[in-house]
Amino acid sequence: MKKLLFVLNPRSGKAQIKNYMLDILNTFTKNGYCATVYPTQAPLDAYEFIRERAGDYDLLVVSGGDGTLDEAVRGVMTYPENERVPIGYIPSGTMNDFAASLNISKDMLEAAETAVTGSPFECDICEFNGTPFNYVAAFGAFTDVPYDTSQESKNFFGQIAYWLEGMKRLPTLTTYHTKVTVGGEVIEDDFALGIVLNSISVAGIRDLSIFADSTLDDGLFEVGLIKMPSNILQLQSVLFNLAQGKKDAEGYTVIRAPKASFEFEEDVKWTLDGEFGGACKKADIRVLDKAVKFIV
Repeated sequence: MKKLLFVLNPRSGKAQIKNYMLDILNTFTKNGYCATVYPTQAPLDAYEFIRERAGDYDLLVVSGGDGTLDEAVRGVMTYPENERVPIGYIPSGTMNDFAASLNISKDMLEAAETAVTGSPFECDICEFNGTPFNYVAAFGAFTDVPYDTSQESKNFFGQIAYWLEGMKRLPTLTTYHTKVTVGGEVIEDDFALGIVLNSISVAGIRDLSIFADSTLDDGLFEVGLIKMPSNILQLQSVLFNLAQGKKDAEGYTVIRAPKASFEFEEDVKWTLDGEFGGACKKADIRVLDKAVKFIV
């Protein structure tokens, strides 16, 4: 039988994975895989466990949220390029943006079936100051909400937990003077939010027109720079124009590019795939073209 490593975050989402474990393992076995199961014990556990096992398995299957998948990809990216094992994904988090972009079912049993019977998709991965991430790097307004929201709140309230935590941030929103070099342009201004996105879903929102022609294997990502709205009407205008697919309108700019550089006057915190990604005065971000295979 082929060897499969199944790494799961048992607390992810509403911890529903425990209700499906026997059926998932049976799906693996019926499709010719002998599975080793590893429940993660702490942050970065998935990354460390996977990193140490290059060449040991034919397939890696991961269950958890976007953060768990981020750790798994980072672990696989430490392997020699010709030993990077394909990754199947069973989404069990609160948002599961990357799974939505890959069109992987939220139904755990369907996703398990896909993981062992689907086709490999060569997917772009991004890199932030040398650290791989899957689909989003961001600084500014509300970007700390995913990692500052407790797992208990996520499990109990689901997506509403993010909204409640975000509301606490409203009185403290600020801007960051930023110099951005992207797509042959140099843009310098004060921005409330900066985002680098390789996805068609963000914060649980899918099918925005601005992402209509985006793909995950074209060697490009979207860079979004949003200024602080002066009032609620301007905020509504920005959201409306984004939904309509306008790349450049009053209050924001969106540029598609293979790399971008951000420079700040002080250390600025970033989030990578919903987890804290560190603070820095300069961030160099680039696409790693078709770096990882996902089973879809």
